[in-house]
Amino acid sequence: MNRIFNFLIFFVIFTVFLSFSCRKQDVINADPSLKLGFSTDSVVFDTVFTSLGSSSRKLMIYNTNKDKLIISKISLLGKTESVFRMNVNGQAGVSFADIEIPGKDSLFVFVKVTIDPQNTDNPFVVEDDLVFNTNGNEQKVKLVAWGQDAIYILADTHINGYPDFKIVADSLETVHWTAGKPYVVYGYALIDSYGELIIEEGTRVHFHDKSGLWAFSDGVLKVRGTKENQVVFQGDRLEPDYRDVPGQWDRIWLMDGRQGFDHEIEYAIIRNGFIGIQAESFLKPTANSLKISNTIIENHTGIGIFSRLFAIDASNVVIANCGNYGMALTTGGDYRFIHTTLVNNWPYSTRTTPAVLLNNFAMDSLNTPIPVPFNLVMGNSILYGTNEEEIETDFVAGADSTYLFENCIVKTKRNLAKFPWFVNCIKNQDPLMKDYEHFDFHLDTLSPAIAKGKAEYSNNFPTDLDGVSRIPISDLGAYQFVPKSN
Repeated sequence: MNRIFNFLIFFVIFTVFLSFSCRKQDVINADPSLKLGFSTDSVVFDTVFTSLGSSSRKLMIYNTNKDKLIISKISLLGKTESVFRMNVNGQAGVSFADIEIPGKDSLFVFVKVTIDPQNTDNPFVVEDDLVFNTNGNEQKVKLVAWGQDAIYILADTHINGYPDFKIVADSLETVHWTAGKPYVVYGYALIDSYGELIIEEGTRVHFHDKSGLWAFSDGVLKVRGTKENQVVFQGDRLEPDYRDVPGQWDRIWLMDGRQGFDHEIEYAIIRNGFIGIQAESFLKPTANSLKISNTIIENHTGIGIFSRLFAIDASNVVIANCGNYGMALTTGGDYRFIHTTLVNNWPYSTRTTPAVLLNNFAMDSLNTPIPVPFNLVMGNSILYGTNEEEIETDFVAGADSTYLFENCIVKTKRNLAKFPWFVNCIKNQDPLMKDYEHFDFHLDTLSPAIAKGKAEYSNNFPTDLDGVSRIPISDLGAYQFVPKSN
């Protein structure tokens, strides 16, 4: 009986204690000296294209007191005219009332911004304040965003079997894209047959998800960047978190053309897509070529350069960090890559493909290979990566097919002494570049690529991607080593 009585006494005491604790937690403290804490005093958005909404920024509000606080009002100082919008407890708006924060707890506020065009080429700043009223106290968090006007290319044509596109250079028309406002592309920007698009130095082209630039058969693309003002192709998300995110857009797609009407890419940066450049004979064997120089192609989820029966003449090109091949030269073709840095240290997933694939056939409707002539010369170059084998050849008999790696660093399991098409090559030595992780592929002090170039190649390309002279003794790759000055 005593045990039952003792248990009842304990139960009553515990219930009273629990009830008291709950009431204490429910106490709302109206002391005007109590204030909120914030994760930051300013919510800053990097450049946002006008008319397009940004990604959300998170602001945390802290109640560091033991008692519950009531935020009587959370509002945007600019009210409905503000370019900013917020989301509190899953609700969007410009003002919220009577928001509770328990003691020692926190609250999330998400902020977005949409900026109206200002008719200016230069970025501009917009500001507002997020205002919190608690117990008669007013606290503010600054909202800051940089806006950028843009020229929008919006796909307006759909044909079954093709991606949606907008013609930006019609037949017999030459169009110039220039520096100033960046170009933002939704869908594909199409250069029609016998049309020409010239992209001038300093131009910035931003692609939305699954978008790209497409030179149709007999259309011509000319990219004319300079060392001081490169042309940049990348995604349309400008936040720092997206700086090195691959797969944000699709590709630059170049098709067959007429003799004397080559595609040209000079001083460009092509980053963060699915395929950097796809060059292919589509309707006919091409009579033109792609001439590409002083260009960086990096961080693509698929392939850096993908070709089908094309002609490519490349110099001072960096191809880096792709999820599949750095370079896939397929279905035959004619290729020359001089002073190329091709390195594949893809960090986002396991890469099972080599850095380079060479292939000399197409498949017919019966899945039978059709041999196609293939020729490749790669000189004074670096071909390296994290796989044990970074060169794959997939050749069949029946077509003249040759390839030559001369004065190159190569990553391969082959016994080079048994392969006459590897001449004066360095096998499996790390080229020792400055910072693979941060895409700095300049040579470091102890690189085995220093002073290993062949003059026959470097004399034709006497300066490197930075404009540094290679004469009289050249290094391998797109960059000449420059000793530190004392």
